Amino acid sequence: MQRRSFIKKSSYAGLALSIVPGISLSQETEYSISELMGKEDIKLYGKDINLRKAAHDSFLEMKKAAYSDGMDLKIVSSYRSFYRQEAIWERKYLQYTEDRGLTKLGAIEKIIEYSTIPGTSRHHWGTDIDIIDGYPRTTGDVLVPEKFGEGGPFELLKKWMDENANKYGYYLVYTDHPKRKGFKYEPWHYSYAPISIPMLKAFRRKNIFKLILEEDIIGKENFTSGFLKGYIQNNMLDINPKLL
Repeated sequence: MQRRSFIKKSSYAGLALSIVPGISLSQETEYSISELMGKEDIKLYGKDINLRKAAHDSFLEMKKAAYSDGMDLKIVSSYRSFYRQEAIWERKYLQYTEDRGLTKLGAIEKIIEYSTIPGTSRHHWGTDIDIIDGYPRTTGDVLVPEKFGEGGPFELLKKWMDENANKYGYYLVYTDHPKRKGFKYEPWHYSYAPISIPMLKAFRRKNIFKLILEEDIIGKENFTSGFLKGYIQNNMLDINPKLL
């Protein structure tokens, strides 16, 4: 399919957020610890989308608009349960300690460049997505920052998302702001703010420190108080300020 140049949209009637993200009925919802940590079965919508209803519907509208501008928004990852995140964590931990010979603490530091401690992932909420453009041909890992930069296969997608994603309630989570700490820049990771903001607020009211230590996570004997405090402050909370 021939890619068409996208046209910058100045407005999307009926689609633009007319409220501050997070000021919605979602604020009235009570979220359980198991739900926040990805241990509860939640109702998800859409084949190969797997998001909460409002996030799903808004994504489809955004996908439709992107398609009209010559891009095929494809979700690489959306909802992820605690147990799926636990499997990712364990695989990387063993890979770094056994195959690459890193120390246990070194392996953990390497993992949290891009991956979360199980139970703390935003992907547990059914609000967050990792996306690419399905049209360009590319090889290897698609979730690489360079592929979203100048000359990369997803350069056009990144520019389009920069100009349009917020109109549908989606915001980049881990920005490239030079002073931001925690997870590395992820130009593919967007969050549906009207739901994820109140969910993060609910999570922050919990004793996250205690919840992590209660889990049987491989390598958790290296989770010192200093490490966990830094992880919560930098990896979980040093994000796009529009999502706080």
